[in-house]
Amino acid sequence: MKYRKQAYSLPYLYLLLAISSFFGIQKISGQQDPQYTQYMYNTQIVNPAYAGSREVLSLGILGRMQWVDLEGAPRTGTFTINSPIGLYDNMGLGLSIVYDQIGPSTESNAVVDYSYSIQLARRDISRLSFGLKAGVDMLDVDYTKLTIYDPNDPFFQSSVDNKIQPQVGAGIYYHTQKFYAGFSVPNFLNSKHFDEASLNDQELASIAVERLHYFFITGYVFDLNPSLKFKPAALVKFVSGAPLQWDVSGNFLINEKIALGGAYRWDSSASAMAGFQITDGIFIGLAYDYQLTAIQDYSNGSYEAIVRFDIFNKLDKILTPRFF
Repeated sequence: MKYRKQAYSLPYLYLLLAISSFFGIQKISGQQDPQYTQYMYNTQIVNPAYAGSREVLSLGILGRMQWVDLEGAPRTGTFTINSPIGLYDNMGLGLSIVYDQIGPSTESNAVVDYSYSIQLARRDISRLSFGLKAGVDMLDVDYTKLTIYDPNDPFFQSSVDNKIQPQVGAGIYYHTQKFYAGFSVPNFLNSKHFDEASLNDQELASIAVERLHYFFITGYVFDLNPSLKFKPAALVKFVSGAPLQWDVSGNFLINEKIALGGAYRWDSSASAMAGFQITDGIFIGLAYDYQLTAIQDYSNGSYEAIVRFDIFNKLDKILTPRFF
């Protein structure tokens, strides 16, 4: 994209930069996957090896509104379902769906998650899981939603309609009753959303390339006393051409019912989180992000909510609710 002489408001410039990072305009690369504050409850989206690790049929629904009041800001929704399968429950199978909208673009993907677990020790129920995910990604870009300086600009003549690309990813996940760690690449394919040839071999081409995203996630549960637990957690995300993203968080679990804590995203935001274990099988989590950058002057922060349903079989014995 060629920036022409035009007076843009500061909020518009922030959004334009965000969209540019998403599309990789002029082969600029940036973080393209959605970000989550409650990543510790939404692990399956980024790591297929997590499927089946809760040892019950588990469903999760997450909604995120980022940079509220900023026009065209990201809106994200996810749905996950997974369950252990196999004679010894050593495999997991699940489905992950993500809907992500930013400015004129809407990206959706649906993938099947599969995991195979090896039990390393019986005493602390430690398991090492290997996972694969495979599905499709669909991109829509409606250029009519943009105010374009030059209506005849060749780069904005044809919107992108239902551009479908395959998605294949993998991950590894280790957990005990108190500790977990995982590493994953949700999509190995460097898919191109725009075709240079369709631009009549012009000197300036606009190409959106899906870059590889690397995720590392970990956490540990400390028993402070019989009614209080503390779980620090961290997520590190790396993608070529973008700054390293580092999230750290800490949550206190009170009487196995209420979780309260905070999080910090390096050079980006500070967050407050609250969770409520309504029943043994229903958990609700809420989060608010306060931006530590100038964009906070033009938005009212970001909001996120997640609901998780765990469906137990009659033979399942619930000892304590899982904190991850």
